[in-house]
Amino acid sequence: SAAREVAFTKPIIVVKAGRTEAAAKAAASHTGALTGSDAVMDAAFRRAGVLRVDSIEDLFDRAEVLGKQPRPRGPRLGIVTNAGGPAALAVDCLVGGGGELASLSPQTLAELDRALPAHWSRGNPVDVLGDADEFRFAQAAELVLRDPATDGLLVVLTPQAMTDPLGTAEKIRDLARNAGGKPVLASWMGGTAVEAGLACLNEARIPTFPYPDRAASAFNDMWRYSANLDALYETPEWMEGAPTPAGGGPAEVQQIISHARQHQRVILTEYESKAILAAYGIPVVEAWPVFSEDAAVAAATKIGFPVALKLHSETITHKSEVGGVRLNIRDAAEARAAWHAIRRAVTDKVGEHHFLGVTVERMLLSEGIELILGSSLDAQFGPVLLFGAGGRWVEVTRDRAVGLPPLTSTLARNLMKQTRIYPALKGGRGQAAVKMGALEGVLVRFSQLVAEQRWIKEIDINPLFVGAERMAALDARIILHDASPEAQLPAVAIRPYPSRYTTSATLADGTPIAIRSIRAEDEPLLQRFHHTLSDQSVYQRYLTVFPLEQRMAHRRLARLCFIYYDREVALVAIHQDSPTDEPELIAVARLHKAHGQNEAELAVVVADRWQRRGVGSRLLAQLVVIAREEKLVRVTGVFLAENAGMRRLCEHAGFKIRRRPGEQICEVTMVL
Repeated sequence: SAAREVAFTKPIIVVKAGRTEAAAKAAASHTGALTGSDAVMDAAFRRAGVLRVDSIEDLFDRAEVLGKQPRPRGPRLGIVTNAGGPAALAVDCLVGGGGELASLSPQTLAELDRALPAHWSRGNPVDVLGDADEFRFAQAAELVLRDPATDGLLVVLTPQAMTDPLGTAEKIRDLARNAGGKPVLASWMGGTAVEAGLACLNEARIPTFPYPDRAASAFNDMWRYSANLDALYETPEWMEGAPTPAGGGPAEVQQIISHARQHQRVILTEYESKAILAAYGIPVVEAWPVFSEDAAVAAATKIGFPVALKLHSETITHKSEVGGVRLNIRDAAEARAAWHAIRRAVTDKVGEHHFLGVTVERMLLSEGIELILGSSLDAQFGPVLLFGAGGRWVEVTRDRAVGLPPLTSTLARNLMKQTRIYPALKGGRGQAAVKMGALEGVLVRFSQLVAEQRWIKEIDINPLFVGAERMAALDARIILHDASPEAQLPAVAIRPYPSRYTTSATLADGTPIAIRSIRAEDEPLLQRFHHTLSDQSVYQRYLTVFPLEQRMAHRRLARLCFIYYDREVALVAIHQDSPTDEPELIAVARLHKAHGQNEAELAVVVADRWQRRGVGSRLLAQLVVIAREEKLVRVTGVFLAENAGMRRLCEHAGFKIRRRPGEQICEVTMVL
């Protein structure tokens, strides 16, 4: 959370050993510390806006480019060169690393055609040929940089008979001063022959590289870092059911888990596992447990053929490995045969006591894709999420991405984009696209389940069937922690949404309001809220003039909404006349915890038309309750001495008020 606070304004670059198993063991044996899963470490860095590199050389290269040049808006690079071979190496590195070779517009190509000799490359990379002087270099570079299809420019120079390394560097220096926010990189090859040009470029804060592939690699990290930061501050879509579960929620899940633990079980049945998923609003194919051959036939007949029969066991999780799955059962006779086949297979392989019966499920006949969605424990980061291609061959395809819970819709989408199966979800080759919004919702609610239910050690949905019309968990397994004290159970690295702080209140005039913690999706509500504030309310809140356009800046509001709940408490008061009406954010109250201290500073602001109606007092009272629960020792704040309303609020809540000598500022303090 500390890294994310500064990453947008000051790049954080990390080189960490331990990508390979051998390196991880070496690090552990040397330091005595766990290195943790490398994939999980990458996920943590992405979530915090940190750029990870592979070598010390990369560390200094990235520090130079991010310190000297603006971040690119996208992955499209334009290349201008006087030698085709080095440019081809740069392209290989660029495309192999996920970047794109910019497709120049017809207008740019036409202008280049007029400016360059007849034998130029007629595309990107723009080869200005070996006899190019500094003027030809500069003209081509300007045209490429000006093209809207480019997000950055790489100029590659090799010393040839007509080449002027210093003169070309001076032209590129002048061009970079008006680059329109695009980064300019340079690769001056030739060692001592190009030293004067390198000095000129470095003095102009243009990063230089001895080889063009290193420059292309640096550009890839630049745009990826920029895209990751933008994603962190992208406003998620409002998603009903998150953070409040759409199903029975935590209470129902606790009953299922408590029942299993009372019977000293750590493996939940498929029926129990699916009930937990359904409680969090995750669609499932319902499983009917039956304990006799006749009951299996009756259940299959009631559900309607075709059906699937699966082993019902409290000790076996991977049913297919013991012959415990029979699919596409089309009549009663096949159902009886499947019962006996499953019982016989389980008995032969692991013993009859593992067979309790079967579950009967409807077969899904529509076309779709099988995914896996799961969670397991990491030694350093606690519960982590896994998403990817699922089905029987999940261990073979190994198409998966790892993330940290909890997720927003934006984080869920970015997690899916890291997999090879993602393009298939968007449709093609005669298959309709999956409803991505619904799938994002499943991931968000699943991450909420993982974050809230600490007794769950491992959970797998495999396969999670997704199609154009429906999606459902076809199979699920959950393993609980053993009988460890609850206080010792692993916690998620990122604190989940504090649903327990959600409450409701009725104002003196009978108006109902809801009070809850702020969430990333609240940015549109916060924008409308700022439009309702008078200049006086703004001045009293911020103790200075704060223009609306500055308060409304997306990056500012995103950082105010997308908070880390272990570092800050932010409550919003919401009024909504009816469930179909647009909710209105009418007040915000915050407790910002001081770094390294067990205290926090408060702030409250109420929309003008809701002032003097009791909204502020209810928010402040809830803040005090939360401060005690968070075990803070002191809450402080400041307000203008002329702000009589804030004085009344603080006095009523029990704060001590002291006016600063010689100033128009009052300080408030409450020792908890």
